[in-house]
Amino acid sequence: MQRFTSQLIIAGLLAATAQACNIPVFRYALERWKPDACEILVFFPDQLTKQQESALERQGKASPRITITRDTKTSKIGGDKGPLIAQAVVRCKVNGGKVLEVWKGNPSHLPELQLADSPARQEIQRRLLKGDSIVWLVLESEDEKKNRAIKQQLDDRFQLLADKLQLPEGIGLPGSELFSETPLLLQFSTLTIAANNPEEVFLSTLLTKIEGSAYRNGEPLVVPIFGRGRALEVIPANELSDQLIDDLTVFLSGACSCQVKERNPGFDLLITADWDTELFGADGEIPADTPLHQQQNQPPATLTIPPGRK
Repeated sequence: MQRFTSQLIIAGLLAATAQACNIPVFRYALERWKPDACEILVFFPDQLTKQQESALERQGKASPRITITRDTKTSKIGGDKGPLIAQAVVRCKVNGGKVLEVWKGNPSHLPELQLADSPARQEIQRRLLKGDSIVWLVLESEDEKKNRAIKQQLDDRFQLLADKLQLPEGIGLPGSELFSETPLLLQFSTLTIAANNPEEVFLSTLLTKIEGSAYRNGEPLVVPIFGRGRALEVIPANELSDQLIDDLTVFLSGACSCQVKERNPGFDLLITADWDTELFGADGEIPADTPLHQQQNQPPATLTIPPGRK
């Protein structure tokens, strides 16, 4: 599968605003991009049990980013001859706006998913709010040698990139203002999730749904995360070259030429956080994102990204 090429063509990638934006992609995303919601579809033929209703109520209260849609369609196990049952389906948006079915099962089992939050996602939130530019999440495989190798590779590149990269010029000028007191740093870190960690069931399931074949073959999965928990891509460790680490880091650390979230690569992890209050305080000024309609009808633009994987 082709991921990042030397010529990434995205319709309307250059901003339509009169003033250029010099804010790094990771910081623009942190201050302005609102994360997508995660949806629970509930199909049931008659009525839900008290346990199922309780489980759904808990999910709805756990995060404002979880939407619940009920449908009284018939759901059967084993085809048309199976018994009537209630079934929940958890769906999330991934790259390109595609909707991915992450999990399905009895609604009463939803709490076991850790859908709304988990220790790893809490740590990602903490690091992004304290100033990390990118948190590189590593979902470990059963192969300890590969796990150690990918973490060492990332650490080595971070040291080189920290000395090499610089923030874009012009930050703070009109059109490139910062609104949060979060430190603006070029700082990168690695966070690991152990294979089969029961507290990370939902996150692990989501990532392995995207790159399941590589993971089953023993490859750790690597995810660069920025902004408000936006995952740029899920990358098997054997495809993550030094050059690709550099390319993606340079891309996220460079000036945000496209201010519309929907026209940038990536997808949002479900993190239960009041990002606006954390960033700007209860009464602080909240910057507005560039409305999508302002960049419609713009001609396609070409963004040059150094060669990566094919």
